Amino acid sequence: MAKKNAPSVITKFLDPKNDYAFRKIFGSEKNKDILIHFLNDVLTFKERAPIKEVTFLKTIQDPETASKKASAVDVMCTDEKNNRYIVEMQVTPEKGFEKRAQYYASKAYVSQAVKRGKYHDLKEIIFIAITNFNMFPKKKHWKSEHITLDKDSLEHDLKGFSFTFLELPKFRKKIDELSTLEEKWMYYFKHAEETSDKDLKKLVEHAPFIERAYEELDRFHWNEEEIRTYEKAEKDAWDYIAVMDFQYDKGREEAKQDMAKSMLAKGIDVELVSSVTGLSLDES
Repeated sequence: MAKKNAPSVITKFLDPKNDYAFRKIFGSEKNKDILIHFLNDVLTFKERAPIKEVTFLKTIQDPETASKKASAVDVMCTDEKNNRYIVEMQVTPEKGFEKRAQYYASKAYVSQAVKRGKYHDLKEIIFIAITNFNMFPKKKHWKSEHITLDKDSLEHDLKGFSFTFLELPKFRKKIDELSTLEEKWMYYFKHAEETSDKDLKKLVEHAPFIERAYEELDRFHWNEEEIRTYEKAEKDAWDYIAVMDFQYDKGREEAKQDMAKSMLAKGIDVELVSSVTGLSLDES
């Protein structure tokens, strides 16, 4: 599990992957036009027009477990036709995140009020996640879109859910290679902290809302309280990664111990056990 290192120098732009920064830019009334353009730039709309307006909703999915991370989403909103959008930034690898995405979407779906059995009034749930890890190792492209299709005809009859995943590690284009708005958004999420003013001019050409998103990341436009909240969110993320690393290392060590016990129980020589497991003779 890769660890995130703190930047060695103070950069002009903050990190949009930071939990507080992400919500400040994409989850606030002040910047909802940035969210609208981001959604329109990265989502595929085959049967309906792009989004014109959004209304933010409460991000708590389950009030009974509101204290748990799994009970809340980063950004949730509806468009002018009441379709619901869930936008998630997922920095650290999490086992079963694709299942949690479906859980989030299903909670949002059933939370819609249904009067007198009018299920036909239920609106679509569009889930989009930007992940700082590879969700689907076998897929080469950094963007994947998932919908429910008829197994034989491939017709799209069940239109209640769609999922879009943007995997940052798979995006490797340099700034001179960017040709679409969604590629520029990917560069923004992955490289904002290291973007120079010179590169920014290239990046935001014909992309005014990406320029707006960069302006919102300019640390010199943030007040002291906002910077403290940002730094706390960053520390919390590092602490979480450290805990996950510890649990991972502990799990590996316990697995080695279990293997050693099994091999010794079968009468395998202790030196061979030590060689195979990497444990010392005393630990074996």
